[in-house]
Formats: sequence, C-alpha cells, structure tokens
Amino acid sequence: MQDRFIRSITQLPTPLADALIPMLHQNFAGHIDAQQLATLTSASKMTEAEVLLALLPIAAALAKPPISEFYVGAIAKGKSGDIYMGANLELPGEALFHSVHAEQSAISHAWLSGESQIVDIIVNASPCGHCRQFMNELVEGSKICIHLPAQESHPLAYYLPYAFGPKDLNVTSPLMAKQQTEFALDSADPMIIEGLDHAGLSYAPYTQSFAAVVLETHDGATYCGRYAENAAFNPSMLPMQMALSNLARHNREFSDISRAVLIESSQGKISLVGATMDALHTVAAIELEHIVVDPV
Repeated sequence: MQDRFIRSITQLPTPLADALIPMLHQNFAGHIDAQQLATLTSASKMTEAEVLLALLPIAAALAKPPISEFYVGAIAKGKSGDIYMGANLELPGEALFHSVHAEQSAISHAWLSGESQIVDIIVNASPCGHCRQFMNELVEGSKICIHLPAQESHPLAYYLPYAFGPKDLNVTSPLMAKQQTEFALDSADPMIIEGLDHAGLSYAPYTQSFAAVVLETHDGATYCGRYAENAAFNPSMLPMQMALSNLARHNREFSDISRAVLIESSQGKISLVGATMDALHTVAAIELEHIVVDPV
C-alpha cells in the first residue's frame, strides 16, 4: 500500500479497509472499476452509496494543497459504473487561479479515462460555485446527482438553479460528448503524437483554442491534460492544470518532470502559452516546448 494512504485507511470501517488495501498498490491513482466497487460493497456489507462516502478520505489523500493545507477529495462515478477519485491541487507561490478543485480533478480523471458521462459526484461538502458551473458544462450536467455526508442527494440543478450553460451560447455538444478535431503535423516523436491526440479531444467551443499538455518524467512516463472550456469562461480548466493533477494522482513529484510540451491550434482566439509557462516554471526548472498546429 502506498504511504499516502496509511492515515486515511484507518478512517474506514475495518471490513471495507481490508477489502480495499490490496487495491492500493503502487500504481493506484484513484480509479476503481465497477467490478472492484461491487467487491468492496459486498465485502463491507454496506450499500454502494455508503461505500462511496466512506472512500472520500482515500480520495483526499491524493491532494497537494501547500497553500490552504486543506485536503479535499471527490469521487466521480461514470456511466460505465467505474469511479474516479480526484483531489485539490495548489501550486506553491503561484496565483490561485492555477488551483484545481477536487471535483474538477475527479471529472478530468474520468474524461481522460474515456468516460462520456458523469452520473454522480460524491464530495464531503456542498460544491462551491466554481465547481457547480464546471459540472454544468458536462453532458446532462444538470442531472448529475450530488451526494454529501448525512444529507439527502440532489441533482446539480438543485444547487445551480437558473443556470447559464453551453446551450445559452449555442453549443450543442457539451464537455465529455464524443468529438475530435484533426490536426496536420507530421512527427515521429511519441510525446508529440500523444499530445496531438489529446489536443484533438480537447473541448474549446468558445475560442476554438484546442490544446493539450504532455509532461514526461525522468523514467519516461507521460501525463497528459486537455483544455476544457466553460460557458462562464473563468471555470475553464487549463491543460497544464489537468496534466499536473494527473501527475499528482499518480503519486509523482513535480521534480520528476523532465520535459513539457504544449500543443495548441493555430486557429484559436487565445493562446494558453503564458499561463502554461507560469505554472510549469513554478514546479519545474525546464523550458516549455510550444507547438502550434493547423486543423485539417
């Protein structure tokens, strides 16, 4: 079991903890598939809803909050039945807009894993306005069920009435809906090829600034992030934020980063290079490779 879970595992009922410990192996990064979830539910003799709430301390153990020192975990359940943990991330000494909220982390985890819809969000406290707006961008966002400890569950529409969302800006394919942009770039570099794939899957209906970041560590592992825009603009999630959250979930240190690539569309109304460099230079003493590509 990874060291970061030693304290949080003690907060779980013993039968659940005993069933979960073998899953917390060295490569565990917060993903539990539907069959594993069924195993945990059966072994603990708890309902699925009780198990998911009980697992929140495990999700919170994924957090990196050097500024607030406040650890928040969230769990997103996909339409597939799999669950995806996420946690808050803060960059030391950097502007607060670079922070990633736990709900954003969990949702981006599911999106990067191929989920096309989130049906439930489990979190310790009522989502902040930023996260409510972020969730409202998703496929059937208003119907996502929010589960809180010792409270009745409600759909997002209960927490965000009279919501402003993609449809108000004539966007009919919301975040997580299957869509892909093709780019023209001939490269044999595996890292750039990976970045092109993720840039093509990014979500930028308001600026057309499709973009992705790929981080490589000293051992050759890569961690990606995609741009995810929002109808309210400010809750948009930058690809570097998503990539750093991805890296943190995998229990890697920022000092492990040896290479960073930003790929973005030449046709976008904005560029993410400035914000991306700011975040990168806060956590790693390396230069950003910036590649601008043309859509096909």
